[in-house]
Amino acid sequence: MKSSTNSTKLAVTVDIEDWYHLAPITGAPFSKYKDIEEFFNQWNSRYDYLSEPTKRVLELLGDLKIQATFFVVADVVEHYPGLVEQIAKEGHEIACHGLHHACKIHPKPKEPLMTKIEFEQRTRQAKQMLEDASGQKVIGYRAPNAYIAGWMLDSLEELGFKYDSSVSVNAFYNKTDCSLKNVDTKPYYPSPGSLETGNKRGILEIPWPYFKLGLNFPTGGGPILRFFGARYIMLGLKQSLKRGDSVFYFHPIDISRERFPLSSSIKQRLFWAIKGKTVEQRIRNILKSVEGQSTYCRDILKLQH
Repeated sequence: MKSSTNSTKLAVTVDIEDWYHLAPITGAPFSKYKDIEEFFNQWNSRYDYLSEPTKRVLELLGDLKIQATFFVVADVVEHYPGLVEQIAKEGHEIACHGLHHACKIHPKPKEPLMTKIEFEQRTRQAKQMLEDASGQKVIGYRAPNAYIAGWMLDSLEELGFKYDSSVSVNAFYNKTDCSLKNVDTKPYYPSPGSLETGNKRGILEIPWPYFKLGLNFPTGGGPILRFFGARYIMLGLKQSLKRGDSVFYFHPIDISRERFPLSSSIKQRLFWAIKGKTVEQRIRNILKSVEGQSTYCRDILKLQH
């Protein structure tokens, strides 16, 4: 990968969320709990399956001398004291992954699940919490569950965000409210009120990679990494880096070696059937393959100017 694409950069990103932040449990129309508040009001058992694997992620990045962008769900600041501070202390960029990891648009019709005002209030609060904890200016956003809409980017720009990294163009699903007709994997400036390509503005979109083989196969990371492996992901990264700068993501809970609560259903057990040491080694292999090309999202933003 390094020899053919060394003029482009790959942003290594980590989504900091725990098992209960996922859509089947909180924050989506079909969730077991209406929201995070209801979850914590009713949940009386251990909830923290995030701290331990996050520390191992930091050790891994330290071993490989890689600086990454951490998209953090802001309520982590309250429920995991010192975790965000430690990530920032080790030199990583802190970006925003929402206040409570709630979906902002409905997964099916893609209609708003909250008003523009509510979205801006919640996101402003999340941004401030992360800035207070990290001591950094937070300029990046990733939509929870990657459900993103054009109107959200307009609000993010008004709130002072400089980039978003949520769009995944592929032939199998579209988590946006746009067709993404002219979007591929290169960073671009979206049109106002849309995620389609437009003219230069105050917010940049950094889309996820794909591997094109007739169809566009998603290769951003996360669950795709767990299900299909490192070689598959690297095919998409290599191809996308030939188009321009790109991004790779994973979660600390992807490498957790424990069984999560509420994973007794067949669907949930299948979803988490592959994780732990196996996925940790896959991540290590991918990061080694991009030695010298990895960077922060904020540096990809700089490269566009």
